[in-house]
Amino acid sequence: MNNTFIKFNNITKKFPRVIANDDISFDIKKSSVHALLGENGAGKSTLVKVLYGLLASDHGTITFNDQELNISSPSEARNKGIGMVFQHFSLFESLTVRDNLILGIDKKISYSDLKNQLENISSKYNLPLDLDAPITSLSAGEKQRVEIVRILLQDPQLLIMDEPTSVLTPQEVENLFVTLNALVKEGRTILYITHKLEEVITLCNDVTIMRNGKVIDSCSTDNQTAKSLATKMLGEKLEDLKTDYSHIKNEISFSSKNISCSFNDPFFTDLKNISFDVNVGEIFGIAGVAGNGQSELMDILVGENTLIDSGELIFNNRNIEFLNPQKRRDLSMAFVPENRLGHSAVPELTLSENILLSQFPNNKFSKNGILNHNSIEDYAIKVIENFNVVTPGSDAKASSLSGGNLQKFVIGREISSKPKLLIISHPTWGIDAGAEHSIRESLIDLSKNGTSIIVLSQDLDELIEITHRIAVIFDGKLSKPINTNEVDIAKLGLLMGGKNE
Repeated sequence: MNNTFIKFNNITKKFPRVIANDDISFDIKKSSVHALLGENGAGKSTLVKVLYGLLASDHGTITFNDQELNISSPSEARNKGIGMVFQHFSLFESLTVRDNLILGIDKKISYSDLKNQLENISSKYNLPLDLDAPITSLSAGEKQRVEIVRILLQDPQLLIMDEPTSVLTPQEVENLFVTLNALVKEGRTILYITHKLEEVITLCNDVTIMRNGKVIDSCSTDNQTAKSLATKMLGEKLEDLKTDYSHIKNEISFSSKNISCSFNDPFFTDLKNISFDVNVGEIFGIAGVAGNGQSELMDILVGENTLIDSGELIFNNRNIEFLNPQKRRDLSMAFVPENRLGHSAVPELTLSENILLSQFPNNKFSKNGILNHNSIEDYAIKVIENFNVVTPGSDAKASSLSGGNLQKFVIGREISSKPKLLIISHPTWGIDAGAEHSIRESLIDLSKNGTSIIVLSQDLDELIEITHRIAVIFDGKLSKPINTNEVDIAKLGLLMGGKNE
């Protein structure tokens, strides 16, 4: 019996200066979880967009359930039985769960029919929801639940999951895996896109690995390990990262003392007495699920918000809570915000032009008000070379880079200034294993050279790998820091969910 559910036949898709998909061919079995792996820029997103009707291939065909797939829009894909849960939630924050579910359904449906279908799906797949709850009141895990239920209401045969665990606690990840396994047992098929290699081993039956637009391997996950998958994906073996405590000085570099800030806005989280110290050469991690005050805290730490209610920020024995970002940079502080395209970098500017977004006193990019373009160009080329940024050149626009390569460029831009303090949000969120390893290694090396680093992240694996101490932020409050080498992951997960101080 032929168990092939989806067959990619020689799919090719070209863009100016790049072949995103180069003769892609592989099969996905029915009632299985099939992982799609690859570095940023490997061609995964393009292939999925072709499958979901967002792009048309230049060459090749897709066979879906023994029929050639000819679709030109996501609505056609959904009508064919293909559903997709995107990495970034596509929910209306000001509306209720019920309103969001109805807006996501292509056919007309009454509230009573919706409620009946929802009760059936909730009990069947362990996906409880409060129809009357506003989206803004939900945790990241609950929002994802809404996304999944919205897709299941359309009864898909294929469910595409794009980085589904990037914003979840360990407990929420376990619950998601239970749901996905139940869907597969029922006969549905899942295409699982992730950068977390351990998840592929735990959850998936098969895996297809892409590199530079081509399929490198398509195989069973049996007898595979996270390291073997990484080696196939990158074409080289990654060395284990090592962080230690020996270089940390018994000298406080940065302190937050009882920082509180009220916003009087349902879309913001009030901060309540945030206190922590960071020593010279220490990497201090702040864990937490999205929506618990990380972005609000980041804005205060970097100086984008100086309207605090109370508290102090002290850097090198100087109060800085009312200094703007540029004045903080003048003191040798560097920043990498969460939003890399539009905040860390301007999409329509070239990489060289984006260098100017982070002015430091020692960069010598201008003299007497006149820009030194050669110096700026040299700096950009140095960042591209030292941080292995894949790009046609320093004249390429920021928007032309893949997410991982743009993140390497932005972080390289900040690190190359050799700051005394680096504050970075979600350094490796949504990027591939190679870029992830490179960025984490750079942060460890930077700390060994005496830079203090504050890392805000939802990725516990990342924080445990590179930090020296970790605290958890929940509902605007910060827990007591824990030495990373003494961390209990289960306890951290509970703290991220608001349980057990």
